[in-house]
Amino acid sequence: MNGNQTSQIDSLPETEVNTTLFVQMGAKALLCCPAIPKTKAVLIMWVIASRGQPPCRILYRAEIKEIDETNCTDRRIIWASTPDQSPDLQINAVALSHDGLYSCDIATLQGNFLRRHDLYVLVPPAVSLFPGENRTAVCEATAGKPAAQIFWSPDGNHVTKQESHSNGTVTVRSTYHWEQNNVSAVFCFVSHPIGNQTLSIELNQVTGVTITLCSLLTILYVKLSLLGIILLILGLVFSQKSNYFRK
Repeated sequence: MNGNQTSQIDSLPETEVNTTLFVQMGAKALLCCPAIPKTKAVLIMWVIASRGQPPCRILYRAEIKEIDETNCTDRRIIWASTPDQSPDLQINAVALSHDGLYSCDIATLQGNFLRRHDLYVLVPPAVSLFPGENRTAVCEATAGKPAAQIFWSPDGNHVTKQESHSNGTVTVRSTYHWEQNNVSAVFCFVSHPIGNQTLSIELNQVTGVTITLCSLLTILYVKLSLLGIILLILGLVFSQKSNYFRK
C-alpha cells in the first residue's frame, strides 16, 4: 500500500462502535472487529491498552499478508483464526492483567471501521461466615472484583468495611450484632455479578460457650438437689433407728 492510498484512507469517514465486555477470570474472551467483508480490508490494526500497562499495537497488511507487532508480549492474546480469514482476537484464560481497552480499526477503500471493547475482568469472591465475639457473626467476601454486596436477615445492626488490594480486587467484611433472644439463626446474602450466595449460622454456634456453661450449671444443680434429698432421707432413717433402740 503506497503513501497516496494511506492518505486517502485516513481522510475517509470512520464508523465507530463501542461495547462493554464482562468476562470471568480464567474464561476465554473473543474480541471482534467490525463486521465487514474481509476481502475489503486493506489494513487491520489492533490497539490493546491494558490498564496500567503500555499499549500494544498489532498491524496486518492484507495486500502483502504481513503482521507487525509493537510492544506486545502477552502470548495469551492470539488471532481467533488467521488474519486473512478473521481479524478477531481471542484471549485464552483471561487474567486481571487483561482488564483494559481493545480497539480494532479496519481500513478499507470505502472508509475506516472502528470497534472498541472496554473489557472488565470479573473475579468471584471467596465467601465465608463465622462467629465473632459478644453476640456477633462475621460475613466476609474476599478478593472479589467488583466489590461484593452483603445483606443480612433478620434485620439488625451491622458494620460493613471494604479493603482494596493492589491487583484491583476488594475484600468486604460485614459484622452483624443481634440483641433479640428469640432469633435462632442469621442469614448472610452475598451479591456479586458472577453469582449470589446465601450462608447461615445457628446462634448456638455463636453462643455455644454460654449455653454449655448454663447446661453444666443446671446439671450440677440437679445433682446437688438429689444428693440433698438422699442425705435428708438417710438422716430421717438414722433418726428413727436411734429412737427405736432407745425404747
